[in-house]
Amino acid sequence: MAQAYMTEKGNGGSEPEPSGSRFRRRLAELRGDPGIWRRGLVLAAISVLISLVMIFHAQLPNDVGNLGSLTETFLPWLGLAVPVLLAAALLRRSATALLAILLAAVVWANLFGGLVTDKSGSGGNLTVATHNVDADNADPRGTAESVARSGADVLALTELKGSAVPVYEKALAGTYKYHSVEGTVGVWSKYPLSAGSPVDIKMGWTRAMRATVDTAHGKVAVFVAHLPSVRVKLNAGFTANQRDNSADALGAALAAEPLKKVILLGDLNGTMNDRALSEVTSQMRSTQGAAGDGFGFSWPAQFPMARIDQIMVRGITPEASWTLPRTGSDHLPIAARLTL
Repeated sequence: MAQAYMTEKGNGGSEPEPSGSRFRRRLAELRGDPGIWRRGLVLAAISVLISLVMIFHAQLPNDVGNLGSLTETFLPWLGLAVPVLLAAALLRRSATALLAILLAAVVWANLFGGLVTDKSGSGGNLTVATHNVDADNADPRGTAESVARSGADVLALTELKGSAVPVYEKALAGTYKYHSVEGTVGVWSKYPLSAGSPVDIKMGWTRAMRATVDTAHGKVAVFVAHLPSVRVKLNAGFTANQRDNSADALGAALAAEPLKKVILLGDLNGTMNDRALSEVTSQMRSTQGAAGDGFGFSWPAQFPMARIDQIMVRGITPEASWTLPRTGSDHLPIAARLTL
């Protein structure tokens, strides 16, 4: 066997075959291997299926367990299958599987490649932040102080427990002169606030509000919302009907807003890919998608897998968008720098 990798010299000795020769010989063997196109058909089929799901995710039905919305919530994670399938294809020495995996990689890069790069700029004259503080947060004061250090001019908090509101008010009073709380959501501002009022998102209690912020660059309508939670159940799939109805109501309120400059802050319990939020996402621009660094996943805080907390704008230019350090909540706070 050893002689297969040695070349004879004129003096009767031998030396290792050059690596280039070994590579060419190996390539020739593969070319002459008729099984290279027949092996790995299952791997190829899986890769093609993943590509089709990514391309046609909008056509996946929501009639059964909201399958479409569930897939769209975690759609970027399908890219993890590419390196796994690639390793398997190389072990199987399957050209068919390699081509199919290349297709999946190209589709993923086309959909999400732009989110991986850092698109943030240096401009901006208003910084905003939002945080689902978690009703069961054991350290509301520490959470408030942490998000205040973000330097945000306007801060939105959601899932405010009634008994904890005074704690947040006291902790934020030194940074924010103005604030307004409606139900379980609130907005704190360094600029004057007016017209704070609840927004009906068809839940039976207040989890959304609107206020006008009088900035140095004009008036801005700020909406704060916490849409209903969704659940993944074995017998019902992705249950999100109440969330979807509330999203439609929020979209109607945004569409009726007379001010040209609008900011939406809060926990929407859905990603920008989720078709169920289309009444909102169709008229607003995600700061993370436009000017973020990476995916900006915000939930769960221990191992973020989805960006369900959102900062969206209309009539305003996003300059940068990022996540903030973890607090006592199960969500990460997020922030953005804007140009009015």
